[in-house]
Amino acid sequence: MSANDHTTAHEEDHSGPIKTPKQLLLAVFFSFVVPIFAIIALVYFVTSDNKPAAGTGDLEKAVAQRIQKVGMVEIRDANRPLKAGSEVYTAQCAACHATGAAGAPKFGDATAWAPRIKTGFEALWNSALKGKNAMSPQGGGDFDDVEIGRAVVHMANAAGAKFAEPQKAAVQASAAEPAAQAAPAAAVAAQTTAPVAVAATPAPSAAPKAGAGEALYKQTCVACHAASVAGAPKFGDKTAWAPRIKTGMDALTASVIKGKNAMPPKGGSSATDADIRAAVEFMVSAAK
Repeated sequence: MSANDHTTAHEEDHSGPIKTPKQLLLAVFFSFVVPIFAIIALVYFVTSDNKPAAGTGDLEKAVAQRIQKVGMVEIRDANRPLKAGSEVYTAQCAACHATGAAGAPKFGDATAWAPRIKTGFEALWNSALKGKNAMSPQGGGDFDDVEIGRAVVHMANAAGAKFAEPQKAAVQASAAEPAAQAAPAAAVAAQTTAPVAVAATPAPSAAPKAGAGEALYKQTCVACHAASVAGAPKFGDKTAWAPRIKTGMDALTASVIKGKNAMPPKGGSSATDADIRAAVEFMVSAAK
């Protein structure tokens, strides 16, 4: 073998697969493009919500979660048996009232409960339903109003009160009374043949015993007026109401409609002006 043949063979042994500039450009192109596409595909797979689940059950669960609606409707049995006060207390109220946490009156502590019992069952019930101080509405629970009332009775009676438990039928009847009383009144008005004479007759100062005024008082006004909260004149307190009564019904009604001091307009309700006047008349009649 000649020296030239030996040199050529040696060069062929050490040469690579890239022999032309075109091959070099292709190699450089694919060495960059292929990894980039691989990285994009990997990122897409990791961030995609359509990854297959580990099993059939997991896949069905994942699909169900994806197609679930934002809003949900929960249907409850309106005729279910209502829970006893002790049950509601154990399930919801005991967390704070068993130890007196966050300022809650401790269960069975007559001293702590005494001033609260004096405000009456309606005020206590209303506070439990709407929330007060650190206590959220219903103490954070989701019960029927009557069940909350029974829990209030259970705690108050354990501290010396003598409250009777509210009943579902009684609550419904109380709500229906204003409408039932409005019907006879409308019939009387329709049969009146001398409207001028009727208008000249002064209306009774006291509201009906179970009319719209009492209903609005129990629904809204009791929160402050039952316990004289934020300076509100206490229900039935003749001394507190006397100077207010002297201003007249028109002035009292106007102050409630517009709001006064800590009281928001209409006490925070959406009642009509006529209903507001009826509620004022109900409270005034109790303080005379």
